[in-house]
Amino acid sequence: MTDKTYNVLFLCTGNSARSILAESILNKEGSGRFKAYSAGSQPKGEVNPHALKELETLGYPSTGFSSKSWDVFAAPGAPEMDFIFTVCDSAAGEACPVWIGHPMTAHWGVEDPAAVVGTEVEVQRAFAQAARFLKNRILAFVNLPLASIDRLALETKLRQIGAMEGSTSPQGKSA
Repeated sequence: MTDKTYNVLFLCTGNSARSILAESILNKEGSGRFKAYSAGSQPKGEVNPHALKELETLGYPSTGFSSKSWDVFAAPGAPEMDFIFTVCDSAAGEACPVWIGHPMTAHWGVEDPAAVVGTEVEVQRAFAQAARFLKNRILAFVNLPLASIDRLALETKLRQIGAMEGSTSPQGKSA
């Protein structure tokens, strides 16, 4: 068993919903083993209030979050990441900064609940679903034997986690 704390960065374009949900969920579920962060390629500048409401509803931390650029984590003095997960398809296709330490990466795409237009109930349902899909991925991730698994096997597991229910990537969708 290792005492290492793994740094994890969740990326999305706007850094206002999915990446914020994932950051909060991992910080609670992986407390002591993982430190989660989130950022965006084109941050909206504010966190979606529906995301904060969903976190509160589920009993996760819902304060202290900000929508920020991924450049913050590529700058000198930034925490060195062990893992970087994209949670939206557009961020997965963008040219990312060069990350110090060559972190492991995977795409864990989930539909954008902030893009849902409809009634308050429909919007909240979209946020609840996104949070559930992300939580399922995060629970699978925190239960991996990171200290004893080789890099190739870990890469395979991370891709499998990204293809779980709710995946937006073509290989993750059910036929």
